[in-house]
Amino acid sequence: MTDPNDYFSLEKFAHKALWKEGEPVWSALHLLNDYLKANNPCRIEIEIPKGVFLERPELISIGKGTIIEPGVMIQGPCIIGKGCIIRHGAYIRGLVICGDHCAIGHSAEIKHSILFDRAHATHFVYVGDSILGNEVNLGAGVKCANLRLDRAEILVQKIKTGLKKFGAIVGDRVQIGCNSVLNPGTMVGKGSVFFPLVNLGGIVPPYSQVSMKKELKIQPLKANLLDRIGK
Repeated sequence: MTDPNDYFSLEKFAHKALWKEGEPVWSALHLLNDYLKANNPCRIEIEIPKGVFLERPELISIGKGTIIEPGVMIQGPCIIGKGCIIRHGAYIRGLVICGDHCAIGHSAEIKHSILFDRAHATHFVYVGDSILGNEVNLGAGVKCANLRLDRAEILVQKIKTGLKKFGAIVGDRVQIGCNSVLNPGTMVGKGSVFFPLVNLGGIVPPYSQVSMKKELKIQPLKANLLDRIGK
């Protein structure tokens, strides 16, 4: 499962040229910097509200109808499509392509990533060196971790990616529950659903349901603890 078509419907995406025939799905992350240099119209088509911070605005594109709330920080180069909403406190760190009608929530951080149309990265998420497909929804607190503890190159089923920073590939219409962690190099097939609090790496087949078995245990306090805190 390394073919881009295993994860995304590319036909209508304005930036489908990022994927070359026969190249693995993560190859777009290698090309992102050069693509933005060659294809960024560098045109802001909305009025920027007071309290929005733009760094290198000459390298930023924002489409018509997009709403950006005060307190947002955007670094160029980046392309933000039409009809998006970017909530207060969001941080777009540069080298980002965001399709049309996307949502980036409060305190979300997006860095060196691609969001297809109608992808939602809601509040308190981190999306680093990742690709989110059409209509993906990340619940509050989801993290796409992008760096191994040993700083080594990230492999996908023993395949070298050439990337030391690589978060997740999340296929079209995937739903990730709150406070889940996708470890470096995670690949999630189309239409999958994650319950909250999942901690996962590797490859998830399309249309999977993913959950972690957890046991909730409630028992009386031990006497010494009860004495310490009082009744």
